Amino acid sequence: FYLGGVQYAIYVPLFGRLFPNAASFAAKPIREKVKDAKGIAALCGQVFIDQFVHHPLLYFPVFYGTRELVMSDKPDLIRAMTIYKENMSEDLAALWKIWVPSTFLNFAFMPMWARVPWVAGTSLVWTIILSTMRGGDVSHKDDIEAPFPTGSTLTLVQEGLDDIFASPVDMDPSLAHICISGSGPDRIGHVAKMARTVADAGGNVTHSKMIRLGHEFVTLMHVGIEHEKRGDLIDSLRNEKDLKLLKIRASNLTRRQTGSYAHSVVGLKIHVVGPDRPGMLADITEKIAQRSMSIEDISTEIRRGRNGHRDFVVTAEVVTSIKMEQENLDSLVAEFQVLKEELNLSVVDIRVQM
Repeated sequence: FYLGGVQYAIYVPLFGRLFPNAASFAAKPIREKVKDAKGIAALCGQVFIDQFVHHPLLYFPVFYGTRELVMSDKPDLIRAMTIYKENMSEDLAALWKIWVPSTFLNFAFMPMWARVPWVAGTSLVWTIILSTMRGGDVSHKDDIEAPFPTGSTLTLVQEGLDDIFASPVDMDPSLAHICISGSGPDRIGHVAKMARTVADAGGNVTHSKMIRLGHEFVTLMHVGIEHEKRGDLIDSLRNEKDLKLLKIRASNLTRRQTGSYAHSVVGLKIHVVGPDRPGMLADITEKIAQRSMSIEDISTEIRRGRNGHRDFVVTAEVVTSIKMEQENLDSLVAEFQVLKEELNLSVVDIRVQM
């Protein structure tokens, strides 16, 4: 409809009236074209209106609006235009690289009847580029949120807590346990150098998190090692010249004292996804704390969700010493359902280990 109807109306009847000599200019040989100042001015005028008025103010709003209507369960055209505003600079830059040269050739050489077929040929290439940049598909959402199902769900898993929420500090009491952290300018090979240094010293990396944040590379890892090798490992990390920029720090980890904490009887894996906004982590973790649940592990990240907007993803592993009957689980799910509506979350999944 847009290519065959809207663009035909713009390129043929409208431009034919605005630029009466467009057809005759296109029919001239190149030698006469370069001498026709008015014709060249009309050519530039057509390209300007098409690329700097038509596409930014009509084509892209129609594209983002249509995608919102097709891809979203609850279409919001204001949200679609907000996404377009965020993407405008990148979208227009990509558009002009393809369409400005193509449009000059089209309006300079094609007879009026051939303008739309020329655009259709260029559109084959452009549609591939635009779909790659701004398209969406059903499986992409699952890729982002896997391995958790979508929607609002509760899954009961009959597995032992010790097998799922196991701490290496508690599992290997005969070893020395070290928390190694560091941050510094990002460089290729940081992870490989740290892992090799630990391995050569006889250490074993278990839990770890390493991530680039802007120009900084941040690392946090647990290492289990024999007591007599602990000092050599720390010295090796601090003296390794390739790791100097990371400012390596090491601290001892010890087991929790028996009797100083309540024994956990239920574990939960909570996974939520929703549009990014300030305060989401606070709202979610407050809900966990109000239920007297202790966070064992939690991770957050920003991902590009459907329709190009930013999604905030929280995945938490929590335990509680309170035995949860079915009514407790129902109440928990109900509270998170309320939170889902308040925060406009697209996914709330709770997996229970008992």
